[in-house]
Amino acid sequence: MGLPALEFSDCCLDSPHFRETLKSHEAELDKTNKFIKELIKDGKSLISALKNLSSAKRKFADSLNEFKFQCIGDAETDDEMCIARSLQEFATVLRNLEDERIRMIENASEVLITPLEKFRKEQIGAAKEAKKKYDKETEKYCGILEKHLNLSSKKKESQLQEADSQVDLVRQHFYEVSLEYVFKVQEVQERKMFEFVEPLLAFLQGLFTFYHHGYELAKDFGDFKTQLTISIQNTRNRFEGTRSEVESLMKKMKENPLEHKTISPYTMEGYLYVQEKRHFGTSWVKHYCTYQRDSKQITMVPFDQKSGGKGGEDESVTLKSCTRRKTDSIEKRFCFDVEAVDRPGVITMQALSEEDRRLWMEAMDGREPVYNSNKDSQSEGTAQLDSIGFSIIRKCIHAVETRGINEQGLYRIVGVNSRVQKLLSVLMDPKTASETETDICAEWEIKTITSALKTYLRMLPGPLMMYQFQRSFIKAAKLENQESRVSEIHSLVHRLPEKNRQMLQLLMNHLANVANNHKQNLMTVANLGVVFGPTLLRPQEETVAAIMDIKFQNIVIEILIENHEKIFNTVPEMPLTNAQLHLSRKKSSDSKPPSCSERPLTLFHTVQSTEKQEQRNSIINSSLESVSSNPNSILNSSSSLQPNRNSSDPDLNVVKPTRPNSLPEEAIHEDSSTPFRKAKALYACKAEHDSELSFTAGTVFDNVHPSQEPGWLEGTLNGKTGLIPENYVEFL
Repeated sequence: MGLPALEFSDCCLDSPHFRETLKSHEAELDKTNKFIKELIKDGKSLISALKNLSSAKRKFADSLNEFKFQCIGDAETDDEMCIARSLQEFATVLRNLEDERIRMIENASEVLITPLEKFRKEQIGAAKEAKKKYDKETEKYCGILEKHLNLSSKKKESQLQEADSQVDLVRQHFYEVSLEYVFKVQEVQERKMFEFVEPLLAFLQGLFTFYHHGYELAKDFGDFKTQLTISIQNTRNRFEGTRSEVESLMKKMKENPLEHKTISPYTMEGYLYVQEKRHFGTSWVKHYCTYQRDSKQITMVPFDQKSGGKGGEDESVTLKSCTRRKTDSIEKRFCFDVEAVDRPGVITMQALSEEDRRLWMEAMDGREPVYNSNKDSQSEGTAQLDSIGFSIIRKCIHAVETRGINEQGLYRIVGVNSRVQKLLSVLMDPKTASETETDICAEWEIKTITSALKTYLRMLPGPLMMYQFQRSFIKAAKLENQESRVSEIHSLVHRLPEKNRQMLQLLMNHLANVANNHKQNLMTVANLGVVFGPTLLRPQEETVAAIMDIKFQNIVIEILIENHEKIFNTVPEMPLTNAQLHLSRKKSSDSKPPSCSERPLTLFHTVQSTEKQEQRNSIINSSLESVSSNPNSILNSSSSLQPNRNSSDPDLNVVKPTRPNSLPEEAIHEDSSTPFRKAKALYACKAEHDSELSFTAGTVFDNVHPSQEPGWLEGTLNGKTGLIPENYVEFL
């Protein structure tokens, strides 16, 4: 039930009913006034709280923006870069949102607090002032009226008329004040319907604008959120694979740490206690020592793991001699004496054990260091890239593509090991392997077949993509943009030996078919990269750093699968000719292979007898004659460069043709009387050691002559003399 209307006609009567009605209106105004005061107070508290919230969120955003992820390794995957960038993206979104919130807060004071305070002061305040005036006039009118009624009738008529006139004036004024007051009360009651609610509506509109801005930000953030979700999932999948590898390495290190010792640039390194003479006697100080046999340099760094810091300056001395210390000549065990060329006296050192002392003694006596290079974890067995090997892989692929291409978890779910080994023994049996038309029986489960395929690839003497190229493939995966990665991997694939490349092409074509059915088998390109990366690109040395690069191995496989048609069916931008792909360096069993990942690699290595060497030379000479008559024949036909599979000589695996305008191989390895010549680079090469030269295609070298290292020439470029890959130049 609403308030009854105040009639102006009732102002004259001033009846009790009118007064009750007026009181109800006054009570409503008081209630409204109190409510607005509380609302203004709560509104200010809300604005203050929003400011504090905005300040806290900005501080949170600043913390996100300042934090930088540090990934393990020297490069990051695209997924890791996306995740690392996510914190800055989060901070940007939060800051943008808080900028809009501040605008809303500043607007709230203008559209909510100020109008409400104005309405309360100007309208309700005016009504209160009118009430005071009305109450005052009521009291005045009632007082004068009582006096007038108490006048004696005996007064003179003139006095009575004057009194009547005065009362009429007061009554008229009271009536006017009453009308004005009623008008003001009703005006305020009507005004509050819009002047009180309108600011609240404006405030809510600002709030809705803020939330809508948040909605728009969420829409704009949607694409990055999707990308980030995929990157997080990919990173989690890679983490699971990496974690198992690291855990496996940790267990191996626990069982036998020496077999998994990292190959070090030093001949020997480790902790030794060095005897130092002090004014109060002698003391044994812990040092981390390194020894380089070639330079005979011993470096001693005082360091204590408990304090976590150095205990003094590094010291380097040149070894003169090393002598085992007899047990009865000193109180300490495992001691030996070292004499230095550049330091007087004897340095007494204590090893950590008898075995440790033996290793230090062997190293300092000039004997070869004991390096336990990490061996391939797979059995080298009889797995080879021969006709049997290709037959096994083709049979497995055929079985998978005809019977199990849609099986969920294909290649991820492993078979029972005993069944896998049994299937491999059947497939590798020369009797059954020769039956190329025979398919794998349906009794073998698909997971057993896929596990057999992966196991066979791991049983090869080396990974399919070769140890020599492993670092180059990883570097390619770390390039900044996808186009550069594909181009570099394309070039590297065409530098693999022919059989390796053929097997890789066969496998990638198959994996592309598997990925095309990922909606059924759930094996996306990324999942296949996780499965095959460590198999096809495993490192020669098993370390934590190598395991951290598994994610880049996976990326290489992903690129091969996604771009298999271009990589295997087209020639790279700077292609190697077929002759160069098959041309291998001579290297003796005791020579150290070049370390440059960009060098041509020896495909096969056998010890040649004189008769076989003559046979090979005749083949080379005939190849040279054919090349001289038709220079394009090498590019147009690869049949003359392929291994002669029908040859009766099992050791004659690869023909090694020489370019028609390059120095013959017999001349390259002649004595020092060979004249120096100019040579031109056919391809670019980046040096990996100080002894090598970096150059681009077309570079001309002076004083080119054979070097002592097989497969390499020595030449001069811009006054600097260094090594040049033999197969990268032609003589002028």
